[in-house]
Amino acid sequence: MTGPATDPRRLVPRTDAVLADPRIAAAVERLGRELVKRAVAAAQQRARRGEITPQAVPGAVLDALPATAAGLRPVLNATGVLLHTNLGRAPLSAAAREALSLAAGTCDVELDLATGGRGRRGHGAIEALLAAVPGAGAAHLANNGAAALALVATALAAGREIVIARGELVEIGDGFRIPDLLTSTGARLREVGTTNRVHPADYADAIGPDTAFILKVHPSNFLVSGFTRAVDIPDLAGLGIPVVADIGSGLLAPHPLLSDEPDAASTLAAGATLVTASGDKLLGGPQAGLLLGGPGAGADLVHRIRRHPLARAVRVDKLTLAAFEATLRGPVPPTRAALDADPADLHARARRLAVRLAGHGVEAEAVESAATVGGGGAPGVTLPSAAVALPERYAAALRAGDPAVLGRLEHGHCLLDLRALPAGSDDDLAAAVCAVSRKGQ
Repeated sequence: MTGPATDPRRLVPRTDAVLADPRIAAAVERLGRELVKRAVAAAQQRARRGEITPQAVPGAVLDALPATAAGLRPVLNATGVLLHTNLGRAPLSAAAREALSLAAGTCDVELDLATGGRGRRGHGAIEALLAAVPGAGAAHLANNGAAALALVATALAAGREIVIARGELVEIGDGFRIPDLLTSTGARLREVGTTNRVHPADYADAIGPDTAFILKVHPSNFLVSGFTRAVDIPDLAGLGIPVVADIGSGLLAPHPLLSDEPDAASTLAAGATLVTASGDKLLGGPQAGLLLGGPGAGADLVHRIRRHPLARAVRVDKLTLAAFEATLRGPVPPTRAALDADPADLHARARRLAVRLAGHGVEAEAVESAATVGGGGAPGVTLPSAAVALPERYAAALRAGDPAVLGRLEHGHCLLDLRALPAGSDDDLAAAVCAVSRKGQ
């Protein structure tokens, strides 16, 4: 019979002894004492239950600790969706990540170092945006696309009417609807046309003394085809009141693969007074709401809007300002690189990966694939791509890995599409698949 003196549970190391281990002390510096103490307590309990030996407690603590104090985990996006909303949409460029690191410390976000006085907040980001859309007369940033539109409606249309086509009263995701957003600002909606067709005369007949502006919303996450008609910006601009165009995806200039996707430069050139858009979609930057005004009246409205009290509530922080400016001034961001990827290069990568994985006993095959833009942009557009096809059973195990890998299930296979993955991630992808294979998938 084992006596109390020889009970293995008495050998479980004390908390202070575990925390004194140099490796765990370093983790305390990186992650904080409370988080590490919780991991120590859990490992001690495992040892007391006999799941691990007392000597294994420090190692179990280290295995259980996250890489950072935040709960987010890195994910390799092998879905073939360039802007995956559940994965945070646009991944930031290396330049934007460096800018985030700089802005995370003390910086001159609102200080003029030359004079020592207050500086203009976000001037670098605004100047970069105006340089990217030279046809704009003024610009402003809010904390997301919906905030930019809400700010415009609040500043210009509270207690007044917004004229909008019925077919553009869209839902933008997770149950949020454009009409609810607009009416929450105190504006009234004057709906015109039918679900599928609207004519210039419908807008003209709706304009009255209480009309604040015409709003044109791009239906960026669905398509309506068949017996349809919409009114273009030039026809609306000729009606004599401001035209606000919510283009959604944040494309700043035309792209050859996205001929039906509106862009900021062309929309302003067509006569829109104001343009709103998102920064974390096709622009490839952090979450932000873009507000661009055309020269003259549009610029005047932007200056008026940025002085509205709500502008303070929806302003962007220093991290967003830094990442946004670096996205525009720096090298091509990952989203644009993925959009412009050469299908031949993608197929070559897929073949190399398939051969490499087969060499480790993985049932892998290079196959053709079709990627999409996602993120509420370019509905109906498919991008030729290439993927590595694995047995379907790999999907769940890959999601549980470190880093997690998110593919898509198709025809009984787990497809790892390479369009949204930079070539520099191929080694990590291969390692993740091999790790799953070694566990017996």
